Amino acid sequence: MPDQLQNVVDNLRSFGPKRLAILAAVAVLVMVTIGVSSYYLNKPAYETLYVGLDRSDVNQIGLVLGEAGISFDVDSKGTSILVPVGKTAQARMLLAEKGLPTSANAGYELFDNVGSLGLTSFMQQVTRVRALEGEIARTIQSINGVKSARVHIVMPERANFRREEQQPTASVMIRTSGIDAARTAMSIRFLVAAAVPGLNADKVTVLDTNGTLLAAGDDPASNTANRAFGVEQTVENEIESNINRALAPYLGAENFRSSVKATVNTDTKQIEETIFDPNSRVERSVQTVRTNDNSNQQQASTPTSVEQNLPTDQPAATTDGPKSTEKRERKEETTNYEINSKKIATKSDGFSISRLSIAVVVNRQRLLDILGKDASSDQINARIAEIKKVVASATGFDDKRGDEIDVAAVEFLDGLDGAPAETPGLMDRLGAHVFSLINAAAFVLVAFLVTWFGLKPLAAALGKAPSGAPRSFEEVQRSLPAAEGHAQFATAGALPGPAGAPLANPIDELRQKLRPAPQERLARMVDLNEERTAHILRKWAHQEAS
Repeated sequence: MPDQLQNVVDNLRSFGPKRLAILAAVAVLVMVTIGVSSYYLNKPAYETLYVGLDRSDVNQIGLVLGEAGISFDVDSKGTSILVPVGKTAQARMLLAEKGLPTSANAGYELFDNVGSLGLTSFMQQVTRVRALEGEIARTIQSINGVKSARVHIVMPERANFRREEQQPTASVMIRTSGIDAARTAMSIRFLVAAAVPGLNADKVTVLDTNGTLLAAGDDPASNTANRAFGVEQTVENEIESNINRALAPYLGAENFRSSVKATVNTDTKQIEETIFDPNSRVERSVQTVRTNDNSNQQQASTPTSVEQNLPTDQPAATTDGPKSTEKRERKEETTNYEINSKKIATKSDGFSISRLSIAVVVNRQRLLDILGKDASSDQINARIAEIKKVVASATGFDDKRGDEIDVAAVEFLDGLDGAPAETPGLMDRLGAHVFSLINAAAFVLVAFLVTWFGLKPLAAALGKAPSGAPRSFEEVQRSLPAAEGHAQFATAGALPGPAGAPLANPIDELRQKLRPAPQERLARMVDLNEERTAHILRKWAHQEAS
């Protein structure tokens, strides 16, 4: 065994069982601390594999990933699966092969698992509605900002003795993040209405996971107020775009700002007009009625005589009474004429601009750069007037309509929008790796603390000499006897023999055990450092000579 290793073993034996146990406990504690810190601080980063999963899907996915040897983690809500970075594609391919996740929002693949044998029409209808709900939910979830969606469709049953046919209805529950849920709900209503036969958009109800009603009943987006507001915004944006296109090449996009307020009339107009032309007529029908009447009338008279008083025979009447003749002729002619007429029905659902208010502010410094720093106020005002004419031409300015334009030259502040975007600096680039840097720094700090407060004391304890041996050259030098003592030792012949040889005097043997002889201590010094020992001896000899 080498001398250095033998010295280490001897030193460890000299510590005693208690101190060796303490050193062993410190060493174990240091190793455990380093191992635990390395595990948690260098734990691989995870990325999301699937979100919005059911409990059953999470359990099945965990079993498949565990069998494949892919580590995974589940978030606090238990609805998301995370895998180490770089394992996402492999995990998804493996799960797709197993048919996972099997979400409850299944689409038309439901028919793949439905057998045709013994399948009733009711079961077919239910499966069709479930498949339609799943397909619509998938489409809704593809909208940016919609995390999850659930669709319920109620299809009415056909009845033979029902006069009015019931319309289908639908309800949608969504969970959104970072979007305007009310505006998205309007789009979802029309999406569902277009996907279900016979379903109107006003029969679709949309609400969020907090129970807030987002859309129901009649579509509020089609009322007059919202329609007018939308038209005004469209007109204002179009006019501002025209101003920007007209002034940007001249002033620069960052040297002016424009604002437009448009008053728009969106009233619906319906005009019906009938025009008659009296100078143009057409004979449509002629009706002629003719009547001829002839009548003759003659009265018979009986002569008055004595024979009238006879009871036997009556005298015969004669025809010599008064006569009358009447002749009538009537002719009626009716002619119907058609007068030329024109009917005009006009219905207007558009809009008309009632008034425009336009404000444009120009960077005064830009005008000075164009005209020169010594430009007078009149020159600046003349240039502002030219800009005003350009704006009036670009916006369709009408003075009779009451439009207003205001152009002003002001000093722009630095740092407004339009300034060049700052490139990401070093701190921005380091921010993307801040968590990795924190983990690395924490690991280095733990390693330093363990080394400074654990390994260093342990190394000092391991290299510590026995209690009887000097710890440094200075201590060895101080422990050497004076010249007189050494001379007495030499003359008395009491110098001990080789190390380990028994001494004749028990008292000297005990003294040697309690305090080694100078020769033995000097031998240890030579073993530690010969050059240092020679220097100490020369110094000692020089002191004796003086």
